Amino acid sequence: MSFGCFCSQVHIGFKGKSFTNVLFKGISLNQGRHHSNKIALVEKILNGLLGKVALITGGATGIGESIARLFHKHGAKVCIVDLQDNLGQHVCDTLGGEPNSCYFHCDVAKEDDVCRAVDFTVSRFGTLDIMVNNAGLSGSPCPDICSADISEFEKLFDVNVKGVFLGMKHAARIMIPLKKGSIVSLCSVASAIGGLGPHAYTGSKHAVLGLTKNVAAELGLHGIRVNCVSPYAVLTGLALAHLPEEERTEDAMAGFRDFTGSNANLQGVELTTDDVANAVLFLASDEARYVSGANLMVDGGFTCSNHSLRVFR
Repeated sequence: MSFGCFCSQVHIGFKGKSFTNVLFKGISLNQGRHHSNKIALVEKILNGLLGKVALITGGATGIGESIARLFHKHGAKVCIVDLQDNLGQHVCDTLGGEPNSCYFHCDVAKEDDVCRAVDFTVSRFGTLDIMVNNAGLSGSPCPDICSADISEFEKLFDVNVKGVFLGMKHAARIMIPLKKGSIVSLCSVASAIGGLGPHAYTGSKHAVLGLTKNVAAELGLHGIRVNCVSPYAVLTGLALAHLPEEERTEDAMAGFRDFTGSNANLQGVELTTDDVANAVLFLASDEARYVSGANLMVDGGFTCSNHSLRVFR
């Protein structure tokens, strides 16, 4: 008897069948099961939002557009909400339009608009499973608080804070009777560290984090999860929005990349909108079914290091 080779014909009484035949049949069955399991896993990943309905504010460009495209890829029906009608409708059209995507004009700083956007989504798709509060402003650079413009401050808080609050409020109106749902808001590394942006922007992102935690504490009683995602600097139209249109050039984008890259903690990798969208996808999906009240940092470890010391540079 030899077990040195699977090809050895060894007869040890498997009801008239050789050990080799039985062994190879077992290997074949195991490989088949393994292959089937891999296919099932891939299908689960790719269809992680199958049958879900998502509303995404600020979904016409940048991070919001990447979220809309990724959600659609994973089986969700998406309503893109924005003020940029042509761009928003274009994204919707490239996703195939009805019955799996739609566009709605909305100013998130106005409650009536947000209320109508939520009702429109439910009327189109029958429900609302996921609310993504992505719309936001960066504001004008102003390091000097004595020179800060109160109108600029109020405008930024209207969109970044009130817009998130209204999104949470009207999503909850639909989700509470259903006893389920996921609300994800876009925050920033500025919610964890001071000195990274204008005062109004930094204050607004701290407010989003506070709202996330407080609303998570309430809505958890209804089976609804509330989280936020805080990315490091990522190149979008919003990142250069403080520049006049004619100055948003390739050189300006290269300068942004050089600056953020040199100050990043994780080297050799550039953060993209797709990276942020993947984090939102995780929190929106059932893979994160017991995650609530969290601030998921997508920052390559930026917020875990002291950038004033640079002791490891």
